Amino acid sequence: MQRTGVSSSSIASIGYDASARVLEVQFRSGSVYQYSDVPASVHRALMMASSHGSYLNRYVKGRFRYRQVS
Repeated sequence: MQRTGVSSSSIASIGYDASARVLEVQFRSGSVYQYSDVPASVHRALMMASSHGSYLNRYVKGRFRYRQVS
């Protein structure tokens, strides 16, 4: 999945597969996680958030199933 780099102290890049509704997040540590069944509106809001890390913590983590892919 292609990801876009973001300006964040904790997140390096974010990708989204609209057809699969999968959000992919690469953290600065190098770990990559995929979150399942994420609406496109959540991805758009995450990309526009003034703090990507805060938005992820508040609206994605704990709300969507996830798996570590690397």
